Amino acid sequence: MNNRHYNIYFHTHTVSGIVISVVLFVIFFAGSFSFFRDEIINWERSESTAITREIQLDYNNALQHLDKKHVLHGRNLTISKPAVENRVAVYMEGTKDTLAPKKQQAGEFFYLDNKNYKSYTYEESYSLGELLYRLHFLAQIPYPAGYYLAGFTALFFLFAIITGVLLHWNKIVSNFYMFRPKEKLKTLWTDAHTALGMIGLPFQFVYAVTGAFFMIKLLIVAPAVMALYKGDQDKLYKELEYTDPDYKFENKKLANPFNINELVAKTKKNWADFEITRVFIQNYGDTNMHVLVEGELLSHKKFTGIGKVVYRVADGKEIAKKDPIAQTSYLDVVKNVLYRIHFGDYGGYALKIVSFILGIITCFVIISGVMIWLVARQKNNMPEKKRRFNAAVVRIYLAICLSMYPITALAFIGSKIFYPLSQSNLYALYFGGWLTLTIFFIIKKNDAFTNKFCLISGSILGFLIPVTNGIVSGDWFWTSFMENKFQIFFIDVFWIFLASISLYVAYHLKPKKAVA
Repeated sequence: MNNRHYNIYFHTHTVSGIVISVVLFVIFFAGSFSFFRDEIINWERSESTAITREIQLDYNNALQHLDKKHVLHGRNLTISKPAVENRVAVYMEGTKDTLAPKKQQAGEFFYLDNKNYKSYTYEESYSLGELLYRLHFLAQIPYPAGYYLAGFTALFFLFAIITGVLLHWNKIVSNFYMFRPKEKLKTLWTDAHTALGMIGLPFQFVYAVTGAFFMIKLLIVAPAVMALYKGDQDKLYKELEYTDPDYKFENKKLANPFNINELVAKTKKNWADFEITRVFIQNYGDTNMHVLVEGELLSHKKFTGIGKVVYRVADGKEIAKKDPIAQTSYLDVVKNVLYRIHFGDYGGYALKIVSFILGIITCFVIISGVMIWLVARQKNNMPEKKRRFNAAVVRIYLAICLSMYPITALAFIGSKIFYPLSQSNLYALYFGGWLTLTIFFIIKKNDAFTNKFCLISGSILGFLIPVTNGIVSGDWFWTSFMENKFQIFFIDVFWIFLASISLYVAYHLKPKKAVA
């Protein structure tokens, strides 16, 4: 590689990495915990549920309960299961009956407990698992700014990955095996950055591509909408199969009784290892009422196998059917493969744990890259003012990034002690505590102290998480294991291991003086 190309790749890699470093760290740290979103939600509520994506619900009883409370006639209802928990998501559109009261013409969204049919608003059902999940794509920042910021950060991360590989291409094998902890500080950080960056390279590449696709896909498809569809967005969504068929509301009550449970069971019998993940009811209680039952094959049977059946309720006839085995289209593969590899929901706990480890390794790669940048700019031939500015920038970076560990552990304890913690109070605890710690570390002006304090305090709080759970709910990790409450057991043991590792690292850290 000639010097010109090397300098282009080097500066592109450095600039793109430094610009996105803090946001990228937040995305990967919160995203690593998001692999266990379902477990965190159930741990927080002291609940345990079947580990399946299939909706566990008596549809007939649930709909009767909702009809008494909301009057469902003429409405479209969507029942889905966004997480492995004891609640399903219900979205009700306003009734199509124009003579109905205004209250019935308004749509509603809520969560429904699949056992006692108690409903919860989004704010009432908000949890720490949801907070961390949404934080990993910056959803707390008003839409669409947060989504676009996360998307373009992923895009710049992709540039950093490609240019990093090109930089090390000639020595990619030899540099991978090279680690010199006793050399000068820049060498230590560089070796760690290179080796760990190569270990996590496939993982990082996948998440850079899929993250950019999810967050800025509207900008990507916008030219196609304008050029190919003449601005008709609905037509595009229809061809991409993001919309369901629409059936006319007759405004006549259905005379015959109907049984949604039977339709769901009938659909499930069509294919072995098929899980029902969504039920869409159109024109509830009307003579032209239709029910769409949708699901997918288990991932070990077929990586992407979406199937659905549409029933006309008046006579129980199948109007449309999609076979998940024989009718999987190229469009299905493109849409669903990206989601599956991003969420890592196809390999059980083994894949989740490996993904978490690779996510934390990526966080270390980000930090080490920032430290390389700092050490390279702390030479004696640089003006004192510039060196102080560079040190201040890195101090702020480290304060924001490293304080996420103890504040996340503290949020686990707070969400358990004060459950149910409202969305606003959870925000105050997490983001208020995060801001306080960040300001404290910036004022302290000691990067080594920041690092060690965050590791030790996070470890202590991490050990207190299973203790707090045992005291508050009585679910000590050995009792939850014996009672087969695996999700609760997993979070407790997960924090014991994580706290043990970070405490070990903290007490084996030795301050190393920078060599100019």
